Amino acid sequence: MIKALLNGLLAYKDALPLISKLNLWKYFAVPMLISFITALSIGFSAYGFSDDLGGLISSLWIWEWGASTVRTISDIAGALLIIALGLIAYKHIVMALSAPFMSPVSEKIEAHLYANVHQHRNTSNASQLLRGLKINLRNLAWELLLSIPFLLLSLIPVVGVLATASLFLIQAYYAGFGNMDYTLERHFSYRESINFVKAHRGFATGNGIVFMLFLLIPFVGIILVLPISVTAASTTTLQLLKKQSL
Repeated sequence: MIKALLNGLLAYKDALPLISKLNLWKYFAVPMLISFITALSIGFSAYGFSDDLGGLISSLWIWEWGASTVRTISDIAGALLIIALGLIAYKHIVMALSAPFMSPVSEKIEAHLYANVHQHRNTSNASQLLRGLKINLRNLAWELLLSIPFLLLSLIPVVGVLATASLFLIQAYYAGFGNMDYTLERHFSYRESINFVKAHRGFATGNGIVFMLFLLIPFVGIILVLPISVTAASTTTLQLLKKQSL
């Protein structure tokens, strides 16, 4: 697991040179725009609704003493909760809508690295979009189910540190899952792809860790996160597919 995770991380070192070598930047224009608009929408939502959610949380405090302090803390907690849930939704919205643009990128990387590898499935832009929506809706549901308990635990001192780390790894896994599927959709069915990623959780998590860290970089992170992470995931996934075929 640890070795696989490290391999997922190390795949990023060759991503930028490969993008430039294969002239892939032109495929990333629309996904970059989707990423920027989605992130902007989430930011405005956190700003606009944090007070409302904070008021709802603070209403649970029925005593007058400390009410103003509780309200301030509740507003901050509300904003953090919206941002956390927004980050979860962000990944899946961007990945699903970017599928018709990311799949050709993965295909060109495959043709460059493994020219003789047989691609088992012919897919269209429409099927790629539907596949992306299906995979990401499924992943979103599971990620929310797993994340909400950790979100609540993260508000508790001491325990919150472990809960936050667990929440980060959950988000990283599903980010890597989505990045890997741009390659898997040409080789496996929906169910087979899920089983493949489950069998290679370490690689998915390693790829997703860098994806999540990129989002912490103001502005530049949301623009570059998808091109670099998808390129890294494609090379890693292709290596796994080749190893499995052998």
